[in-house]
Amino acid sequence: MHVVVIGGGVVGVTTAWELRRRGHQVTVLERLDMAGSETSKGNAAQRSYGVVYPWADPSMVFKALPWLVKQDGPLKLRVPPSLDAIRFMFLTLRYAWSPGLFGFNKRAMLRLGVHSRNRFLKLEDELQLKFDGDHRGLLHLASTPDELEEHRRTHRVLTEMGIESRLLTPEQVYEAEPGMARGGPLCGALSYDTDGTGDCHLFTRELARACEDKGVRFRYNVQAERLIAGADLVESVVLRNESGQQETLAADAFVVSAGCWSPELVRPLGLKLPVYPIKGYSITVPLRNPDNAPASTIHDDNYKVVSTRLGDRLRATGFVELADFNRDIPDARIATIRKSVESRYPGCADLSAAETWTGFRPMTPDGPAIIGRGPRHNLYLNTGHGTFGWTFCAGSADVIAQVIDGEEPAVCLDAFRPGRYQE
Repeated sequence: MHVVVIGGGVVGVTTAWELRRRGHQVTVLERLDMAGSETSKGNAAQRSYGVVYPWADPSMVFKALPWLVKQDGPLKLRVPPSLDAIRFMFLTLRYAWSPGLFGFNKRAMLRLGVHSRNRFLKLEDELQLKFDGDHRGLLHLASTPDELEEHRRTHRVLTEMGIESRLLTPEQVYEAEPGMARGGPLCGALSYDTDGTGDCHLFTRELARACEDKGVRFRYNVQAERLIAGADLVESVVLRNESGQQETLAADAFVVSAGCWSPELVRPLGLKLPVYPIKGYSITVPLRNPDNAPASTIHDDNYKVVSTRLGDRLRATGFVELADFNRDIPDARIATIRKSVESRYPGCADLSAAETWTGFRPMTPDGPAIIGRGPRHNLYLNTGHGTFGWTFCAGSADVIAQVIDGEEPAVCLDAFRPGRYQE
């Protein structure tokens, strides 16, 4: 069967790999000139299988307003907000206040995270990809007693689900992270022992090459403009090809993995996907003093900044910002990320040599990704992963391939239904 995958980010490329592994003929359409060059390029580098949580978190609602006005607050809103941003915020509130929904979605996402970790381990063992990958865990710091109490509640949920985690004292944190500066605010940490790291952009490029070696065709600088469909099936995709000419490409099945650009493709077929481009920022810097750098991934709750070691580099990421598709990088955002790195790991990296990045996470208003069959029998979706595309890509690629082949998916997909926003 010939399957067209629309989107060459980490989710689309892992989907292409799984489909090719199952014997399908696969074509990947990517609007940029290289795989993994949009949201996959400069993300937090953490494969946080145990840290996953829905965007519509009722406990975050009352923290949001103070964060908006605090200079270093992790949540930002462009003023005046667009109608799209306002609609997305109201939808978020609706889902956050839906009784029982947060817990249902969180457990569904944790189950997908566990499955994704298992798929990653098999994939890495099979291909030996080079992407500065590791599985040395993640520490979520607690700077206050209240934050530590939240970690205790999370630890109980993880234990209930059989996911390895530990509550650490400050001394145990310093033992695990000898490069961390002492004297900063620290009451303890939650250690996610099985979480991983890795450069998502490098991984996506390496996996794309492995796909090509197996016969997957990648077409870059190609814009998928619309799907042509009858009552039951999608017949083809109309695209703007490498020469700027319009072209029609037919196939037996289609998978939409186009991130924030997915909704416009499926809207004419009657499927509403309220995916919003949540903006984030990162810096990638060479290590100056590796002994003073993080051993793995550190989530600094004081600034809500994640710092991850990638070989001889450090990646630090922060902020969720509602600014539509604005690509500006304000100095204040980068300054906050630098401040977090310097406060916990002073002198570890050459911050003056930082490579800055901003990108758009395809967030759904409730939180779970959109995985499953679409409004036509041969149309499938694997998109809307928000901040967890790198974490979920291996697992979601596996389950969407199972759905395409008519198998029972390894993870229950009720929380991820593409049609849930029509209900």
